[in-house]
Amino acid sequence: MREQRARDPFPDKLFTGLLRLHKALLDDERVAYERVHGRIPSNGAFLQLTLNDGWFAWLRPLSQAIARLDELSESDDAASQDMIPALVASVQQLLTPIEAGDGFGRHYHNALQRNPDVVLEHAAVKTLLIQAVPKKGLTG
Repeated sequence: MREQRARDPFPDKLFTGLLRLHKALLDDERVAYERVHGRIPSNGAFLQLTLNDGWFAWLRPLSQAIARLDELSESDDAASQDMIPALVASVQQLLTPIEAGDGFGRHYHNALQRNPDVVLEHAAVKTLLIQAVPKKGLTG
């Protein structure tokens, strides 16, 4: 008989927090995009832009991390569960705003400067990540 692990609620809480942060970032980027290019006509058109337009490319590492967290946390495989701490550590690093340079960190920094909703969701995710450190043995 296979022994089942007790399901850790942390990945689900982090997943929800990251989704809320991702939505705040998407909303912020949509406003910025529409200032330059005009109104996006529909949610379907917006989805296509987020998937294919270079304007939104910087958000894809976060999108991928969220999808990977969902995949790992839904798996009953112990090896998948064991990969979650490394993914959490990479999310911690990803969510480090950087004032100079290019890439995610710079765009993230700018979004944090522009939008209080992004700041609130960032703080909520960071709180979850800080709480996870002693329990998960993570660094960061």
